[in-house]
Amino acid sequence: MKLNEISDNKGARKGRMRVGRGIGSGKGKTAGRGQKGAKARSGVSVNGFEGGQMPLHMRIPKRGFNNIFAKDYAEVNLGLVQKFIDAGKLDIKAVIDHAALKAAGLARGGKDGVRLLGKGEFTAKAKFAVAGASKGAVAAVEKAGGSVELPAEQPSEHDKKTARREANKAAK
Repeated sequence: MKLNEISDNKGARKGRMRVGRGIGSGKGKTAGRGQKGAKARSGVSVNGFEGGQMPLHMRIPKRGFNNIFAKDYAEVNLGLVQKFIDAGKLDIKAVIDHAALKAAGLARGGKDGVRLLGKGEFTAKAKFAVAGASKGAVAAVEKAGGSVELPAEQPSEHDKKTARREANKAAK
């Protein structure tokens, strides 16, 4: 066998159907779209459109609340962190932060950082620098001889406005 003799198996590559190429092609004239109507035209077959009737996704009642301002944290349990430390995938000599957890494959997503949760056993003496941690997680890490570094609390826009208002009242 030579390089110029190598080819795909029969049927491995199928050409696309060319529509509107005469009656003999089997997909001529209306090109498989039937006759007239919105679906026969180009660019107007709207997904979810029910001919003017209220569409299903609008008829069904909505439940719950979706907070668009909620923080997006990658949640990581201490038991899993311990497992990765034992396996040698995490280095306890260095500070364990979002980048280290992501590189190890523990933290997926979490555009606002990592939040430590206290599920599982933790025995390693490690230093964490994370965006958030539960009380149980902090207690477990400190019991093992490690530390958890959290970012300083930033005042919200509402708190800033209130403080400004109070300062203006005091100045008058």
